[in-house]
Order: sequence, then structure tokens, then C-alpha cells
Amino acid sequence: MYQYTPEDNLVARLFWGLLPIERAASLMFYEPHSEMARMVYQLKYGQRPDIGEDIGRIMAKEMQMGRFFDGIDVLLPVPLTKKRLQQRGYNQSEMLAIGIRQVTGLPIITKAVRRQHFNKSQTTLSRQERQENVTGTFVLHDSKLLQDKHVLLIDDICTTGATLRACGDAIKDVPGIKISILTLGFTKK
Repeated sequence: MYQYTPEDNLVARLFWGLLPIERAASLMFYEPHSEMARMVYQLKYGQRPDIGEDIGRIMAKEMQMGRFFDGIDVLLPVPLTKKRLQQRGYNQSEMLAIGIRQVTGLPIITKAVRRQHFNKSQTTLSRQERQENVTGTFVLHDSKLLQDKHVLLIDDICTTGATLRACGDAIKDVPGIKISILTLGFTKK
């Protein structure tokens, strides 16, 4: 998906009137039970952070062709709660960001936003339930890290945009901030 304007971009449309974004894209459409779905499962639950770095490098190389990273200042992977991070041992979105950084050289910011709580997995929830599940989940911890920056939010899979929207809501009022979004996969539920 190389269209970045909201009119032609299904990912960007999720945020129309809800979150001010500069651009949004996903590398691919996510299909359950596909090879990509198995890789994402291994990344998230199979103790395979290396998959995230590999996919992040692929994402960066593909998106560079469309000049997607032009003007981006920092990468902001969607944070996990401390408990989830301890259970998994790593943040899958941060692993994608590490791979992207290896290609683009863009710095990763992980201390600006915190995820306060994790209610339950989004995978079985309806669109409405997903939004309710993440509302107020993220809190801005250090706005100075994002002030006057064009921030690229990084996540693995975007279905309804609820998680990205909640994270974006936490940072949207930082002075001078611009927000863009990049995910590995996009799926419609």
C-alpha cells in the first residue's frame, strides 16, 4: 500500500476526523492462516524477536522506495505494559522499529509513552469493544522527547486502528508534533 493520502488509503481512513495524521501505511494486507500470519504469531508468542527485526528491515526497504520516511524524525513503537513485556521478553513493535532503524538510521523513542494497563487481547473483540478496551490505556510520560518532531508510530497489525488511535491520542497535543503511522499488516474485521 503506497498511497499516503486519506482519500485512497484504507489505513489512513481509519483515522479520519479521529486523529491528525500526516500519512499512514501498512506493508501488506494481513490474511489469517497465511505464512505471514504464522510469522506474526511466532514474533508475538514464539519467542522469535529476530523475525521482527527481519520484517522491519523489509518494511523499511519497501517503504523507502515511496519516500515514506521523508521528514520523519523518530520511530515510536506502540508500547506494551511492563507485565506483558516481562512475559514476552520484548516488544514486537519495537523489534519492527529496530529493523526499520537499521535501514533508515532513524532513532527509536521508547520512554515518551507508557501503556498503563492491558485489559485483554483485541483479537476476539468487535470494533466497538476494541476501542473501549484501549481507551485511556496510554499515557504521555515525557513530552520533551516528542516536541517539534514528526513521529512515526509503529505497530504490527492494524485492524480497527483502536490501539494506534489510543496511542496517538496520548501524544497528539505535544507542541509541534506531527504523527504518521506504519504497520506491518492491515486487516478488516
